Amino acid sequence: MSGLTFTAAAPEPITRIENVGVVGAGQMGRGIAQVFASSGFPVVMADVSEAALANGLKMVDRDMQRRVDRGQMTAEDRDEARARISTTIDHAAFADCDLVIEAVSENEGLKNAIFKSVSAHVKPSTILASNTSSISVTRLAAATDRPERFIGIHFMNPAPVMKLVEVTRGLPTDEATYQSVAALAERIGKRLVASADTPAFIVNRILIPMINEAVYALYEGVGDILAIDSAMKLGANHPMGPFELADYIGLDTCLAVMRVLHDELGDSKYRPCPLLAKYVDANWLGKKTGRGFYDYTASPARPTR
Repeated sequence: MSGLTFTAAAPEPITRIENVGVVGAGQMGRGIAQVFASSGFPVVMADVSEAALANGLKMVDRDMQRRVDRGQMTAEDRDEARARISTTIDHAAFADCDLVIEAVSENEGLKNAIFKSVSAHVKPSTILASNTSSISVTRLAAATDRPERFIGIHFMNPAPVMKLVEVTRGLPTDEATYQSVAALAERIGKRLVASADTPAFIVNRILIPMINEAVYALYEGVGDILAIDSAMKLGANHPMGPFELADYIGLDTCLAVMRVLHDELGDSKYRPCPLLAKYVDANWLGKKTGRGFYDYTASPARPTR
């Protein structure tokens, strides 16, 4: 025996997150920013243009006012929460953030480019996270300068309403990062569910193929849009029919998730329906473009088929 003794390395300290950055002022990004601001956190929200940021803030204002009107928050709480959100087109504004969450479209190249830019401006201790709904967290982490401090935090849509956050550790994610995020979820009133780092994680692994199957049922003439939506609401007690839900999520997002499932798992059951791809090609993406499986330019909205 050499007589050498070995001392276990001290565990990494858990980060108490106080300042949050969000990349993306779209449907998910602005919702995530609103969640944190309403929970008392200063939030920096970034996007590529002042116009995108202005639109994001407009939607936050509309949602908060709706909550005031419904008695879900006071006007004072609304004003205080709104004042906590600042905006920027420069990632240098994330310098003091303890956590930066990316919430842009499901495009791996775009996400990697964002993390490369953000990494150049944040503290070494800053946790980076992706709101990805389908892409490998391990692969995204590997493209950053801090894979051990990278994690998936998937908020459900709409983020201010839905209680669930799906948290996914990549292969290199350390325990302190996970525990930091777990403590944060409790502070913002969310219920954390841990998912393995597999394509589409838990919710979308089940939900998006169901939507895709509904599109196949329409494509094959099993029923029309209203019949299928009504059947699932009345027969399965779903609050929204699959086409209503798809339009709310965004058909481009549904298609992107199906393609990830099909490409990475290689099972024909995940083949995206050609009709779903056709709607996306037509830019009929759902509520955000005014037309998807329903035409939202009509009042009330009516099916497009």
